Amino acid sequence: MQNIAYRASLLSTCGILAAVPLLAQPAKALTRSSDPRELSTTVESLSRDVSPSVVQILVTGYRQVDDGHATEPGLVLGRQRALGAGAIVDSDGYIITAAHLVTGAERVQVVLNDRQDNEAASQLLSTVHGQTKDARIVGTSADFDLAVLKIDAPMLPALRFADYAKVRQGELVLAFGSPDGLANTVTMGVVSAVARQPDPDAPAVYLQTDAPINLGNSGGPLVDVNGRIVGIVTSILSASGGSQGIGFAVPSAIVAVVYAQLREFGQVHRGVIGIDVQAITPAMAEALALARPSGVVVSDVRPDSPADTAGVQVQDVVATMNDRPIDSVPMFTLELNKRSVGDRLRLGLLRGSETVSLEVPVIASGIGIDQLAHLADPVTNAVRQLGIVGIDITSSTSTLLPGLRIASGVLVAAREQTGRIADVPLVTGDVIHAVNGFAVRSLDGLRVLLQGLRDDHPIVVQIERNGQLMFRTVQFY
Repeated sequence: MQNIAYRASLLSTCGILAAVPLLAQPAKALTRSSDPRELSTTVESLSRDVSPSVVQILVTGYRQVDDGHATEPGLVLGRQRALGAGAIVDSDGYIITAAHLVTGAERVQVVLNDRQDNEAASQLLSTVHGQTKDARIVGTSADFDLAVLKIDAPMLPALRFADYAKVRQGELVLAFGSPDGLANTVTMGVVSAVARQPDPDAPAVYLQTDAPINLGNSGGPLVDVNGRIVGIVTSILSASGGSQGIGFAVPSAIVAVVYAQLREFGQVHRGVIGIDVQAITPAMAEALALARPSGVVVSDVRPDSPADTAGVQVQDVVATMNDRPIDSVPMFTLELNKRSVGDRLRLGLLRGSETVSLEVPVIASGIGIDQLAHLADPVTNAVRQLGIVGIDITSSTSTLLPGLRIASGVLVAAREQTGRIADVPLVTGDVIHAVNGFAVRSLDGLRVLLQGLRDDHPIVVQIERNGQLMFRTVQFY
């Protein structure tokens, strides 16, 4: 799966659903008609109603690139520009977009769409439209590939979120955005699937659509026939980089809760209950004597987790969650992702011939290296001599890295694009503990140690990688 701007990691979500302002004027809903002219007029009207709430986003900063000679895995950063889209979701200037679009941004600008409904094609071609506003990043979530921006502009037309429980396969949708930098573009398609899990090993769930989506559509809204957001465009499945009719959007139910948390806290407190699930296969059902030949089975229960304390067991079949039927892993994940930390889930389980009902509290998940990496500023956290972006290991951050053998040093959050170093032996997640035998306690200390060495002097760093201590030699051109 290829991201619209670049590959991004997407995981699960939870949060608190907040009220979102309505459109300045509700969009006109489509009605069943045998007259194609009436359908065309209605789609045109819908597009006019929604377009003022869609913005173009211009980003300048550091982004992931291919350095052409990297032999080790990990991020390589370089200064680049990116184009995408976003949706105004609050009239006070709050905008939702894709996190991968603004990751590493030094400057984010938003171009408003102020075109008038009655403008002719000749006017649109000859007139420059749209105010450009500097935007502040309120919060980002790499797990959900969502970000919230704020601009200083009053009385903006805002979109509502659709009730995702009512979204159906085959429903007509419109995708708004800036494909290939072409601002204020709209395409039409249908909902191909309401819950799709492209990676069976990842819990992320998306809406799938065949509406044409290309580079630059990232962060743009996918709206229904009532002009409400059913999803925020995040990625496409493509071998060429262009639209092949398989696009993915973060469902509105997830967008709404993530938006509320990013706006209030600047981050998302993702909820978990302490279990892993798998899809039931006929062979699995027969061998384990499960109550159903298909559906969702509990494959793991974490010790001392809320699910463990509540009494959930391995091989339980999940029949319902909060009284909603659960028949697939994507549906299980979607329902869990809509819950807030502190909520209590009612699980209906099938255990052999018994039906078991349990209440399980939702708690916050831990923070991993991928999330810590987003705390690093590509400019202030850069270590040019090694071509990396790092984070100090402190008493607070070390507790977020379970199993760390030495609770000090510098975490490698990313590699920086540079022509000075021929061989970068460091990868994302490494922790630098020493340089040429001298202990490293901080980024500033690492820079001081490196500045004291000549270019022709050998540099050997002691690192910790996956719990193992090792030495790595840095080679210069």
